Amino acid sequence: MDTWIGLMSGTSMDGIDAVLVSFQGKSVRTHATHSSVYPEDLRKRLVLASQNQATPDEVGELDTLVGTLFANTAEALICKSGVERSSIRAIGSHGQTLRHQPSGPGRFSLQIGNPSIIAEKTCVTTVGDFRSRDMAAGGQGAPLVPAFHQHFFGSDTEDRCILNLGGIANITWIPSERGSPVTGFDTGPANALMDAWCQDQTGRPYDENGQWAEEGIIDQALLSDMLTDAYFERPAPKSTGKEKFNLRWVKTLVRRHNNVRPEDVQRTLLQLSVITATRQMPQSPAMVVYACGGGTRNRLLMKELTQSLSPIRVLSTAELGLDPQWVEPTAFAWLAQQAMERKPGNLPEVTGAKGPRILGAVYPA
Repeated sequence: MDTWIGLMSGTSMDGIDAVLVSFQGKSVRTHATHSSVYPEDLRKRLVLASQNQATPDEVGELDTLVGTLFANTAEALICKSGVERSSIRAIGSHGQTLRHQPSGPGRFSLQIGNPSIIAEKTCVTTVGDFRSRDMAAGGQGAPLVPAFHQHFFGSDTEDRCILNLGGIANITWIPSERGSPVTGFDTGPANALMDAWCQDQTGRPYDENGQWAEEGIIDQALLSDMLTDAYFERPAPKSTGKEKFNLRWVKTLVRRHNNVRPEDVQRTLLQLSVITATRQMPQSPAMVVYACGGGTRNRLLMKELTQSLSPIRVLSTAELGLDPQWVEPTAFAWLAQQAMERKPGNLPEVTGAKGPRILGAVYPA
């Protein structure tokens, strides 16, 4: 049986998740997983580059450094798994997003992490650059995981909303009624702003379990100001990233309000993530929400989401057979399979592309 590797590093820019899987019909078997953490100096350089504070030489160097780390992570996964290298059909590498600008005359989405290096070091065919073709066809290039969600998480008996809580939150609405369209889009920030504010104020890269946010209270005036951002009212298809929702965005808003304690800002940012995700979900009392992504490890975030959506049930994608941490890298393993089998990987109704497209560029071993 063919196996596939998925490599993913999200907008949090904290490291790389790798998964080795096989697919049979609508089932996924996870053979091995591995994670690598970015060295702190590299993470800082990536953040600066994502804010347009890097020269072309520096971006080129980061492309090589990140590609090497992706390759090393894949190699560590292969060694850990014990599988024959010859059984691995391909690696699907999302890369590391530096900038995502899905609107305007020069629309683009830039992911670094040179796939040629991954193919060369692992001796495994690698598929990368998944977003460009969808954008060339008029789409946003994001989110791409809804096609995977539909294939593996769809149900004939239950309306399902898949909520991915990464740096940015996105939802996939999968109605049970045959013929009803799947929809999906980025709702706004999930962990990105909380992580950035926590790092800036405490030196810690994230707020473990939301413990610091729990010390604060929601500042309603600040929250109301945040919610006036036009992105939240924009109709789909839409996608966003840290180009918009970043530390500068937070500090600009905080300066308008007097004497807001840092922990109150953190608590307010958590509530912003909850409100913007839940308000933009379809109004279906019969649906079940299945959460995945790093935000599922934030106890306070999950508690607030559950209370906000009650009586709608909020469960983990583990209930559907896939651990929430590994949904996104598994999706890019599947997108690699789609590319190798010359099958579309996008959902035009989600991204806004002119039609289904085969996604990704193939780098042979």
